[in-house]
Amino acid sequence: MLTIHCSGSPYEIGFEHGQKAAPLVARSMAFYAGLFESKSKMDWPTVRQTALKWQPHLHEHYPALEEEMQGLAAGAGVEYPDILALNVRTEIAFGLFSDGCTALAWKTDGASFLGQNWDWMPAQKENLIIANIVQAGKPAISMVTEAGIIGKIGLNSAGVGACLNAIRIAGADFARTPVHLCLRLVLESASLDAAVAAVEQYGCASSAHILVADPHGSVGLELTHKTVIKLPMDGKGRVFHSNHLLQKPAWVTSETMALGDSKERVVRIRQLADKLGAFPDAEDVKSVFRDEDGYPGSINRACAGTSESATLFNIVMDLTAKTATVTKGRPTEADEVVTLSF
Repeated sequence: MLTIHCSGSPYEIGFEHGQKAAPLVARSMAFYAGLFESKSKMDWPTVRQTALKWQPHLHEHYPALEEEMQGLAAGAGVEYPDILALNVRTEIAFGLFSDGCTALAWKTDGASFLGQNWDWMPAQKENLIIANIVQAGKPAISMVTEAGIIGKIGLNSAGVGACLNAIRIAGADFARTPVHLCLRLVLESASLDAAVAAVEQYGCASSAHILVADPHGSVGLELTHKTVIKLPMDGKGRVFHSNHLLQKPAWVTSETMALGDSKERVVRIRQLADKLGAFPDAEDVKSVFRDEDGYPGSINRACAGTSESATLFNIVMDLTAKTATVTKGRPTEADEVVTLSF
């Protein structure tokens, strides 16, 4: 997996990302251009034009992120709307994409674990990178992301981590912050509380679940383009999530929310965690993500039958130790294992 190190001003950070990952950025663009064409009947010029509807919000509230994306475009030899489109791909899809994923957070007496399987179409696996970012006045970041996207899944030097579950509910708000940029805000935060406040400030532009944790605990943020609902830890210090809302707002009906195998996976991950007892270690947590019950729509997902996606990577973080293990590929068929640490 390509690992890049970026530092300096926001523009310089973006430029380094774009320059070092230019072929992968181009492939990410091609992948999503094809996906939007097939799923949403939108050509790439239309996708770019739609993405620019978030530009006023970003320019007013997040100029540093805007500059980083401008730098990324320059470094990759593409145009700013191309990079903006990658970073708002969840919003442009209006709930049509469902990039799987099963996640858990678990605060024990000795550790604070956060982990997930990230499930998506296998063609995008080759475009995954590890981005290490150092910027003045903010925690350093180490995350797994798709080339060209500036916020994703990982942890920072303050011990704050973020995981993501897609939620398929139509609707988007141009005056709120896109999902992947919400993830970046979490990873720029010095604590769990600061991360939650950063997401709540303007809300999220579309639907998703972001699982946020630090050495002291975790909270799930169920996000729609209208609401932010917090899911607290259970009595054993845990939060589990898959790809449906566990606390539906009144305006969300069952008809507007696609479930697939999501309900089975969130039940299953809780069952597996219960079997581990009260004092799991990192290897115990990793074992949960190898589970194939319900194959191919299992926690360890496979692209087979009606399943178009597979687990492309697993990450298990220990936010107390500020370390993470990233396994590229399905956890039972690892292509590569990488350790992140501060």
